[in-house]
Parts: sequence; C-alpha cells; structure tokens
Amino acid sequence: MMSTIQALPAEVVHLITAGEVIDCFASVVRELVENSLDAGATRIVVSLSPQQWRVRVADNGCGMTLDDLHKAATPHSTSKIRNCADLWKITSLGFRGEALHSLTTLADLEILSRPRSGDCGWRVVYGYAGEALYVEVAAIAPGTVVTVSNLFGNCLPRREALPTLAQQMKAVQATIHQIALCHPHVTWQVWQNDRQWFTLCPSASIGQLLPQILHQVKEADLHELKLEIPNPENSELRTQNSELTNVKTRHGEPALREGFPPQATGVASLQLTTQNSEVTSENSRLTSENSKLTSENSETAARNSGLHLVVGLPDRCHRHRPDWVRVAVNGRMVKSSELEQTILSAFHRTLPRDRYPVCFLHLFISPEHINWNRNPAKSEIYLNQLSHWQEQISGAIAQALRINSTSVKDAVHTTRVGKLLKAAEEKGGYNVNRSIPSEEHKTDGETVHATSLQLKAVAQVNNTYIVAEHPGGMWLVEQHIAHERVLYEQLCDNWKIIPIEPPVILYQLSPAQVSQVQRIGLDIEPFGEQLWAVRSVPALFQQRDDCADAILELSWGGDLQAAQVAVACRSAIRNGTTLSLQEMQTLLEQWQRTRNPRTCPHGRPIYLSLEESALARFFKRHWVIGKSHGI
Repeated sequence: MMSTIQALPAEVVHLITAGEVIDCFASVVRELVENSLDAGATRIVVSLSPQQWRVRVADNGCGMTLDDLHKAATPHSTSKIRNCADLWKITSLGFRGEALHSLTTLADLEILSRPRSGDCGWRVVYGYAGEALYVEVAAIAPGTVVTVSNLFGNCLPRREALPTLAQQMKAVQATIHQIALCHPHVTWQVWQNDRQWFTLCPSASIGQLLPQILHQVKEADLHELKLEIPNPENSELRTQNSELTNVKTRHGEPALREGFPPQATGVASLQLTTQNSEVTSENSRLTSENSKLTSENSETAARNSGLHLVVGLPDRCHRHRPDWVRVAVNGRMVKSSELEQTILSAFHRTLPRDRYPVCFLHLFISPEHINWNRNPAKSEIYLNQLSHWQEQISGAIAQALRINSTSVKDAVHTTRVGKLLKAAEEKGGYNVNRSIPSEEHKTDGETVHATSLQLKAVAQVNNTYIVAEHPGGMWLVEQHIAHERVLYEQLCDNWKIIPIEPPVILYQLSPAQVSQVQRIGLDIEPFGEQLWAVRSVPALFQQRDDCADAILELSWGGDLQAAQVAVACRSAIRNGTTLSLQEMQTLLEQWQRTRNPRTCPHGRPIYLSLEESALARFFKRHWVIGKSHGI
C-alpha cells in the first residue's frame, strides 16, 4: 500500500499558523481523538492515568501502514493536505501535521496500528523529534492505539505550572463532550486509573445525545431542527472580474496611443506592440482564471450548506450562565463571539431575567467560506460574509421556537404533566360521578374534533386560564401573559407614539425620570412648579384610565425594549377578566401567530399541554375515544 502521509512543502509550512498545540492533558486528548475521527473511527476508547501522566487513545479507524508510521511523527507530515490551495478547502479536523511531532518532544510516544486491508499490525516507539527508534510486528485489530507516557517529563517546570490534575480531568471531560456533540454517531468509552469513568452511547441525533451530557435536560425539553441554507454569493469572482476590467481599461489601446509626439512614432509603436503583447497574455491568464472561478462558483452555488440546531424550549429549560450556548462548524466546536451573540439575541425576551438558553448550533459550510488557519488549536475561525450566516441562524432559531403542527407532540410538557397528575392523585381519592349528561345538555365544546390542529377555546377557569381543545388533548393558556406576548410583538413591529390632548400631568419627577421619558420618545415639558406635561404617549395608552400611572412606571428606567415590555404588560388583559368564547378564540389565534409563543417577554411559560394519553392514565382508562368502549 502506498504511503498517504507526506511531509508538507516549505511554502505550505510557512503559511500554517504556528503556536502551542500541546499544553495540557485535554489538548493531548483533543489532538489524538481528532486523528481518530479523521480516520473514520466509530468507536473510541480513551484511557487516562493522571498520576503517571499517561494518555492512551484506541480507535477502530482505517489504521496506518508501516510507511505511514515511519513518517507520522516527523515535522509537518500529514495525509490531510498537500499544497497551499488545500488550506482553503479544509474538510478534515487536523491538517497541520504538528501534533504527533510535538508529543515526541514533550513525552514518550508509542503507536500500534493496522490498516483495514493489512494482514498484521506494527508497533513503533518514537524518539525525540519523531524518529522511529523501535519497530516490531504487533497483534492488533484494524485501527490504531496511541500511547503518550510521561507527559512533560522533560519539562518539569511546565508540568508544575499546570492546573491540578482534578481540574485537568474536568477539562478532558468537557473536551470529549464537545467533540461527541459534533459526532453523535460515535461510541465513547473513557477510563481513568483503570476504572470506567463515563460512556457516551451513539445516537441518531444530537437531541438524543445531549441528555447524556447535560443530565438535567430531557429529550422532551429540546427541539431539533435541520435546514439546508444557501451559500452566500462568492465575492471572489466579482473581485477577479473587477481586476480583469481594470487591466483592460488600464492597458487598452486608446490609452496607450495618447501622448506620443510625431517624432517618436516608431519608438512608441514598438513599445505599444510589446505592451499589447503583455496585455494580451495577462488578459488571457485572467480570462482563464475567471472561467475557472466561474466554474467553481457554479459548483459552490449548487452545493448548499446546512444547519443543525438543538434548542432548549425556553418555557422548560434554561441556565444561570451562558455556558451552554455552543457553536460547531464542520465537525469542530469553535469559539465565535459574533455567532454566540446572535444566538443570545434570538432568545431575547423569551427567558426569565438573568437566564440563558440551552442551544447547540452545528453549521455545515462549504470549505471555501472558512479560514481555519487562524489559531493553532483551530478553535477560532474566520467566516466569509458573517452577516449572511448570522441571518440564517436567527431565522432558524425563530422557526424552532414557533409552535406548529410538526412540534405539537414535542410540545407536551412531560415532566410538568407528570408532577401535576401525581399531585392530583395524592390529594384526592378515585371518586367518580357516574352520571352522564344527556345529549340535550351537551355543549358544542364537549365534542372532540381531531381533524384539525387548530386550538378551540371551550371554557375559562377562574377568569384566568383559557381551556383550549386540541386533537392530542387539551391546553391551559394563561390569558394575561398570552395577550402580553401578542401586544409585545405588535409593539416591537410598530412602536407608535401619538399626540394626546389634553396632556397627561405628572407631579414631582426627578431629572432622571424626565430624561428616561424623553429617551423612549415621549414629548414632555415643564408645566409649573414640580409639574410636567406629557403631550405624547404610546398608542396603547391612549384610551386607558391609568395612563398617568403607566407613564410613571416607564419613567423608572430601562431601554426602549424594556418600555415596550412594560407597555404590553400594563395593556394586556388582566387575570380575573371575564372573556366570551369568541374573545378567547381570537386571543388564541393571535397568540399562535406570534414568533415566540412559548413564553411571555419576561420568560414565564404561557401554556400547559395535557396530552390525551396522560389524561387516560390518570383516569385509568385503556380505550381510545371514538374507537371502543370499556369499563
């Protein structure tokens, strides 16, 4: 078998970002595991012996030939790229060819490997700088086992400067979790001091894997979304077109003929002929490159990118810190403050105060739109046309947070319903009123229609909750905060300040309050001793009797969005207000059309879903409505 690992040319090495690759246990694990994934491994076993400063990673990947093993630890040797152009089309996790070589300078390195098509395996022990010191035949299944021993043994001051071993093991666990999220199909076994530490089972999706890592989150608390997204228009082609135009304009024949005196015509003609020949050659080269770029651009346009999103539904799970806003690109977790801020902004006014979302975003982007060569650990990247990707992410999160026909089943609050039913069973015995109302006493709301996913208002409880019928069961919708969500989004879309007459008179406002009223766009002016006249108000306040109290509330601080929330809250239907069935139905329809119907602008859940199967369990019923009759 021909060797696939080769030393990179000097010009490629000079372009590669230099820096520290191996600086702790976690970085060793990261580099070795990424090599395993690049080799196509579906099962990876990581064994750690912190006290002995030893790491072993075994996988069932494609393995290496003996020729590959001889070159594997030499400087800048890799099978991932070959030339400078390959740096702009990275599809692997590793490509620099530095990790194994760095390990030979910091620790003792041993590799056992057998290719899938090979009859036997080989064991190679490496010396300082990657030289193969000892080679022997080894009995091993197809795959690779890399053992790193005595890490930083030749640099004890560095070892002593590292965090405690316990902290390093925590970092190793976090590293494996991050990589596993990007590759949910892989089986992971992690051992520490010859005892199994944790495992991660392969999953069909990230949403199924995440609860294995974040134990307090259940699969029912998550919504998963996969989308194909268009690539941004390739600006490189436009640049080359512009360059071609500039060259033609700069060296065009009319321009070259200008300014030659009659006595210099012969010399000028010779110069013109020479320059025109050069221009023709240059134009031919650019035309050829332009054609090539046109072809590449067409291929890129036909090859759309993708987005895989897993979000914690804001009415069910959130965090005290933004520690579970994660971004991955093409199989690798990355740090991108711009994309993380985009995610946080998309969840704005859907979570309680000082709470943060659970969100994992995995972008699959054509390599030509990414520059991986910014950071030695490849954790920081540059995305071409960042605003395009931010727009796609915001749209995807908005779609994931909506309630629609495809997410009704996922919208069932499994945990909360279980607690509700358990509490009901504990407080009361199983006493049933067996009287059945006659047909003439039945109302239209008692008939279950399973032909539509449209919510149907049937009743109001305590003048606070709307009972809505649904094919899968029933929903309880809190009327005030549902209306608050409706009004808030209307205000955001159409914040309208209107003049009023007579003005609203306020008394004893502080300078800060006056400034705040002006900041949110209201017209306010002195009206006498300690009196202020407000001559314009938000449109929703115009007909309210408590308009003065509402403006006073707005004067106590906050930005425009906080003011919009306050206006929506004060203007929404109060709990305790009696609604007709038509009013309830109208509110339900308006609420369902909002962008973020799960929570109010303060982050409180708006509705509770009671699934028919959960109700059947509570009433100890084992038959299906409309299909059979039982006792």
